[in-house]
Amino acid sequence: METEELIKADDFCTHYHVEDSLLESMQETGLIEVVWIQQTRYLHSSQLCLLEKMVRLHQELGINLAGIEAITHLLERHEAMQAEIKLLRNRLRHYERDL
Repeated sequence: METEELIKADDFCTHYHVEDSLLESMQETGLIEVVWIQQTRYLHSSQLCLLEKMVRLHQELGINLAGIEAITHLLERHEAMQAEIKLLRNRLRHYERDL
């Protein structure tokens, strides 16, 4: 994997004023994936948007890690359901055209 797709975890913590322990806890619970390269922790840039949301939930609303896990799970389910609704609507349009 190229390092261009990765962000140093320390840089993220500094920029967002996040304790290192929060990232460690998120990693332990499986909310984020951390990559180690030569004793340096990196975060995938693809998970940056989700990570920013989780940090805002924690900092601005005071939501603990268990709450963040629940919210993240519900948001993932919501997105999956939205995708399924879109697929079903497209199928329905296809069948309605044939009538």
